[in-house]
Amino acid sequence: MSQAAEAPHRIAIVGGGAGGLELAARLGKKLGKSGKAHITLVDAARTHLWKPLLHQVAAGTLDSYSDEMEYLAIARENHFNFRLGRMDGLDRARKEIFLAPTLDENGVELLPRQSVRYDTLVLAIGSQTNDFGTPGARENAIMLDSLDAAEHFHRQLVNSCLRAQAKRGPNNGQRFTVTIIGGGATGVELSAELHMTAKIITSYGLANFDPEKDLKIVVVDAAPRLLQALPERLSNAVTRELQAIDIEVHTNEMVVEVSKDGVKMGSGKFIPSDLVVWAAGIKAPDFLKSLDGLETNRINQLVVKRTLQTTADPSVFAMGDCAACPQGDGLPPVPPRAQAAHQEAALLARSLLRILEGKSPLKFTYRDRGSLVSLGNYTTVGSLMGAIARGSVFIEGKIAKLMYWSLHKQHQVAVTGFFHTMLAILADAIDWARSPRIKLH
Repeated sequence: MSQAAEAPHRIAIVGGGAGGLELAARLGKKLGKSGKAHITLVDAARTHLWKPLLHQVAAGTLDSYSDEMEYLAIARENHFNFRLGRMDGLDRARKEIFLAPTLDENGVELLPRQSVRYDTLVLAIGSQTNDFGTPGARENAIMLDSLDAAEHFHRQLVNSCLRAQAKRGPNNGQRFTVTIIGGGATGVELSAELHMTAKIITSYGLANFDPEKDLKIVVVDAAPRLLQALPERLSNAVTRELQAIDIEVHTNEMVVEVSKDGVKMGSGKFIPSDLVVWAAGIKAPDFLKSLDGLETNRINQLVVKRTLQTTADPSVFAMGDCAACPQGDGLPPVPPRAQAAHQEAALLARSLLRILEGKSPLKFTYRDRGSLVSLGNYTTVGSLMGAIARGSVFIEGKIAKLMYWSLHKQHQVAVTGFFHTMLAILADAIDWARSPRIKLH
């Protein structure tokens, strides 16, 4: 009697963000289709939206329904399995992860508590907003780190415009003030998108709504300048653009309290605010701090080696925003950026294939390709680095805007393939011609 065939290697990926979904798609094509491995992607949501687009959803310049991708459909096309659920525990000895019960919109249990077995585990859980324990932040500010939060903000914005039109808003004729805490890419891009949205809204019958008189947008950051992590020339160009469209910028201002009435800063300044968005700082989910002995840093990121293996367990990998990966040579850890997650997904796909062949995993080297910041229809600015130039090259305008758009399309190609991405571009063009320029509900 012939010996039974060896069971396929089980690879579980937790987190369907930019890196996790790309990794699942790559592994599904390389290993899942041939039956060499059983690939499972776990996520608490049913659909995927590229996180850098959240500020457009919040402003209403992007309808999330047109850009969301269904995990089940992607799994079928790319030969991996999808499990709906939120991870809340790990047993490394049994090589098993645990998923909390999933509830429907009425609070009724949809799925019971589940478990998923693995031989190799990849944690790509991403990050969430870090309010640094600021009093009132969680209660009185919207944390722009999820699709639900972005859509909630948008509804609040549209409602404020409708109240302004009827002249019975809470401000008694004063300007509706949106304060954005955080001068990083998310905060800066959101401020410009909001200004553009307000101008467009006036063309849809809101006769009494004047964005110059009825809306005030404020950006606050504790750093000496906006986009502190990016080149100073890029920061200065963005600041000039924002000030040109009358967006108020406060730098070197530490927020010490967020109340129902507004934002208080350490200098004593107070900004009366009707809507506050917190977009300053990130941290990995809190449950990682006590995840069966895995090492974490002060913002809950899993500490990994250059191979992306956790320091406590070589069969558990971490990537993306939830991982603290060293760069060596005295450099800080790999930054939590979409391009880093994309590069890590590509490397892990190769590494896991090598592990199945009995070889050692590869070491990750981050290559900074530069930065791009989109200010809606006003402009896009950025700096290109790496193979394009020695040092960096500053770009802006249409070229920068095209490159910003191409980053999203590269992600779609990695997940759905070139043909489906081209079809999506065609569908977007048709939808743009027939739909309002902004979402009005």
